[in-house]
Amino acid sequence: MNTVRCPYCNFEESKVVDSRATDDKTTIRRRRECLNCNRRYTTYERVETIPILVIKKNSSREYFNRNKIINGLMKACEKRPVSRDSIEKIADEIEKKLYNDMKTEVSSTYIGELIMNKLKEIDEVCYVRFASVYRQFKDINTFMEEIKNLMDRK
Repeated sequence: MNTVRCPYCNFEESKVVDSRATDDKTTIRRRRECLNCNRRYTTYERVETIPILVIKKNSSREYFNRNKIINGLMKACEKRPVSRDSIEKIADEIEKKLYNDMKTEVSSTYIGELIMNKLKEIDEVCYVRFASVYRQFKDINTFMEEIKNLMDRK
């Protein structure tokens, strides 16, 4: 017996007519048919994740938001040869790492370091842009020091 109610008649029983994974393989899409009114509707089934709280620099907490990573990456990569797919991939990798770490709280500093490590691998200009905002460079000397560190690693 299903606990999903028909959106049309509120009946609790239905049969699955079709079932398939979504493109990203994280969700199952099911077409159902109500056993009372015979109308069809779609449900989605996905693994439940434990929400992650991000501890910000001012000690406040907020729920992890993947879109914030994407927005920061978009700004850092603006007018650079970095595709949207690459940005999405970085966000996916970071999100996956955070959930795999099995922590319910993580610092924004840790997330920022993960982002900078990924950016360093794909585009050094994007890395320096992101680092300048993230590390709040106070003056040109701090900026130059970061570029020198980047050059020394090469």
